[in-house]
Amino acid sequence: MKNILVLLCLLLLSTAALAQTRSRRTTRRSTASAKTTKTSAEQAVAEARTTGAGKVADQIKTLTKFLYILGGVAKGIEQVDEAARKNEASPAALEQNNRNKATVKASLENVRVGLDQLEIYFRSTPELQNYYVKLVGSASGAADAEAQAAAGHFDQAGRTMLVVVNRLTDVLVLMR
Repeated sequence: MKNILVLLCLLLLSTAALAQTRSRRTTRRSTASAKTTKTSAEQAVAEARTTGAGKVADQIKTLTKFLYILGGVAKGIEQVDEAARKNEASPAALEQNNRNKATVKASLENVRVGLDQLEIYFRSTPELQNYYVKLVGSASGAADAEAQAAAGHFDQAGRTMLVVVNRLTDVLVLMR
């Protein structure tokens, strides 16, 4: 009887030892799972930042092309306006000048809308909210340029848009 009792105790002790080994493995697996989850979160942040940086870069490219073209158009508008003040401009030149002014105003409105959308995207994406602080005000700068163009100050509108491009560039540098 004593031998059976000793044998039962040995069996129970070996079973307890096996159970402890298995629980350790379970703990290791959950640690690996936590590392995988953390890596996935970091990847999501990196992807959001890359997407946001791409959107900012696209806006910078669009604005620099626009400003390049605006420089020549604004100079032409000013020359025709000066000629009109001296009654030296032809009706065709005045008509073309008015079309150019309308095109510039519409383009500035489109730029403002695009910058509004970019600000909304940054504000509504949790991973990009830190960069939103630096981006905010870009759309209002474009609105200022739009108002300046409406008042006939096309050169000043271009200078205001340069400030917007600088702000976007600062955001892009910050996102590196």
